[in-house]
Amino acid sequence: MFNREDYVSDTEWRRFKEFSKDFETPNIVINLRTVKNNFTKLRDSFPYACIYYAMKANPGEPVLKMLIEMGSNFDIASRYELDQILGLGVSPDRLSYGNTIKKARDIKYFYDKGVRMFATDCKDDLKNIAEQAPGSRVYVRILVENSVTADWPLSRKFGCHPDMAYDLLVQARDLGLTPYGISFHVGSQQRDIGQWNDAIAKTKYLFTSLEEEENIKLTMINMGGGFPASYIEPTNSLQEYASEITRYLHDDFGDDIPEIILEPGRSLVGDSGILTSEVIMTSRKNNTALTRWVYVDTGKFNGLIETLDESIKYPVVAEGYEKDAKEGEVIIAGPTCDSMDIMYENAKYKLPVGLKSGDKLYWLSTGAYTTTYASVCFNGFPPIKTYYME
Repeated sequence: MFNREDYVSDTEWRRFKEFSKDFETPNIVINLRTVKNNFTKLRDSFPYACIYYAMKANPGEPVLKMLIEMGSNFDIASRYELDQILGLGVSPDRLSYGNTIKKARDIKYFYDKGVRMFATDCKDDLKNIAEQAPGSRVYVRILVENSVTADWPLSRKFGCHPDMAYDLLVQARDLGLTPYGISFHVGSQQRDIGQWNDAIAKTKYLFTSLEEEENIKLTMINMGGGFPASYIEPTNSLQEYASEITRYLHDDFGDDIPEIILEPGRSLVGDSGILTSEVIMTSRKNNTALTRWVYVDTGKFNGLIETLDESIKYPVVAEGYEKDAKEGEVIIAGPTCDSMDIMYENAKYKLPVGLKSGDKLYWLSTGAYTTTYASVCFNGFPPIKTYYME
């Protein structure tokens, strides 16, 4: 169904197979070369932007150390991520507390550690920032609607209407905070570049109205993430994203583009991962069933939660079969005693008809939101092992 060569070169595949040949399944191998190349491409595509890597995408220490050396800043979601990144020697001025949902005591914890940049989207949180992190810079996250073209939408839970964002930035000034800018996120794995155009236009409206009516001059736009990894749905190249987004910025702001922050996660690490699973068994639910069930030793609760509602569709390949081997439709499910543990049923994945117990299935582009999206011990299964290949 999928050509492995479209996702992983022969050279990198051979390196991966040699590196992982003795690992017990299931496991994930992260290719650090891929992460490095992706960071370089993003930096070169947006030379005017400051990159804040979203740690939650993959907080593996080898990944973080490499990005630190390459000059990345970091978007932090919790005090636990904060402790991890500070423990690697990163100065707090390279960090942003980007989670809009946070306890007052956690705001104080960040402030005491030296962090001075905070996201917000509601009055209660803003008041907590003013009390626990006085004088800090704040940026307000706005809602981005119509993000159904994202494979993993991030609207509704985060952000506020632009009218409320306006009020929050006025209130921030009045509370002694520094109104810094506007943030938005068009949805993870966003395939419609035009979504950035709409969000930037809303941001421009806020910049202009706040300066004209309140004498508040914002200086930063945080455009979040959303750039794609290589799954099965086609996307434009990063260069096309960069070209169009840069044009949108110039259309609205002319040559006076504000400071731009990007918070990539998936686009940096997604393509770097290969998850290896083993086929436990195959079965049919009746004697004439056309579709086989394929049960593997990892699933929704051990790395593949983003297959929920079949949102993220990973390329899955079987090795050891001829390219023209006959294939048939399958339902792919995990090993736990939970009926939710089905990854793909409606997507009509196809695998070789000769697939049998003990065969390996390789899930490509699994470097993002897999290693830490795993349960501690659901059904007794330990978290999936992760390895890092230089």
